[in-house]
Amino acid sequence: MNDSRSGVILGAAAYLCWGFFPLYWPLLDPAGSLEILAHRVIWSLLFVLILIAATRRWRTFRSIASDRRMMIILICASVVISFNWGGFIYGVTNGHVLETSLGYFINPLVTVLLGVFILKETLRPVQWAAVAIGGIAVVVLAVDYGRPPWIALLLAFSFATYGFLKKKANLNTFEGLGMETLILAPVALTFLITLELRSDLTFGHAGVGNVLLLIGTGVVTAIPLLLFGAAATRLTLTTIGLLQYLGPILQFIFGLWIFDEDMSSARWVGFILVWLALVLFTADNLRNRRRASKLEPAPIEC
Repeated sequence: MNDSRSGVILGAAAYLCWGFFPLYWPLLDPAGSLEILAHRVIWSLLFVLILIAATRRWRTFRSIASDRRMMIILICASVVISFNWGGFIYGVTNGHVLETSLGYFINPLVTVLLGVFILKETLRPVQWAAVAIGGIAVVVLAVDYGRPPWIALLLAFSFATYGFLKKKANLNTFEGLGMETLILAPVALTFLITLELRSDLTFGHAGVGNVLLLIGTGVVTAIPLLLFGAAATRLTLTTIGLLQYLGPILQFIFGLWIFDEDMSSARWVGFILVWLALVLFTADNLRNRRRASKLEPAPIEC
């Protein structure tokens, strides 16, 4: 019982941290989205390497490089997560916080579709209904925006793909993130050096506060992952699935009330359709898990 309670606290803390991200990235102004992304890669790598050293996991970390299949998966994962991070940073620093929240709301539905088309999984009728309603919501929002909600779709598909690749890799959180950021680090460092040579680099030229906030991108990236890793060992997938909505709910609230983004009637309709799809999807999952647990044979006492 204590583990379950602590797991909920840790999991909620992780998702709340991710939910507060829209408040952090705008603080890095005047740094642009790509510079912030590059700093996030570099400082995340350094912070994770410190954690790996502190926990004495160097042998496991080094062994990853000798596994060709693993490295191919992680190279793909690093590219995908760079698009996810970049899309999110761009969204919250350019007045699209509501659209970023939409991306994480529809992410579970996209994950289901990946299961259907890549893993050949079969959906139940209610799941198909949820996916269809989600699709209608995207069309409604596209008509209102005058374009497809590209940021939301980028975040949803990139994070779903990243989750699929991470499941294939089956690595500890920090070893995986460490190798992914190590793969991206040469590109990120080259980009930052290029900005400095062009006198366009913000780091070191916009005050000590800006420097500390850019360095902090590594900390704010790693801490929620540490909390989530601790929670995942204590919680069922059902509980984690429910907690995951805390992040986009917070982002939606911030976009609406703090950043004062426009929310037309059509956008309300689109978001309500997405929420309806998620209610159907989640309720069906809960009902199916409950039914499966009842069918499990009772343990035999000797």
